[in-house]
Amino acid sequence: MSVWFVYMIRAANNALYTGISTNVDHRVTEHASGRGSKYLRGRAPLTLEYRRRIGDQRLALAVERGLKSLTKTQKERIVVSAPSRARLLRILGARSPSGSRSS
Repeated sequence: MSVWFVYMIRAANNALYTGISTNVDHRVTEHASGRGSKYLRGRAPLTLEYRRRIGDQRLALAVERGLKSLTKTQKERIVVSAPSRARLLRILGARSPSGSRSS
């Protein structure tokens, strides 16, 4: 089973892009070279601001969706506070793979 991460990249326009990957460094390189998300093309320089090991793909998708639903201010708080996996799951109300809320 692959281990999935959630990450946030800051673009030159100060926007925070959120994604998931099993290899964040490789994915950031893809984004920087223009082979990643269309949104980030032409928005260099790109800076990896946050990454957190999440676990399985299903949970990573739920965390990504939760992060994307936050306001810019809330996302900035996540970047600054760099919460642990457990804290991030609590903030987002995401459920751990066992189906119960993370503690």
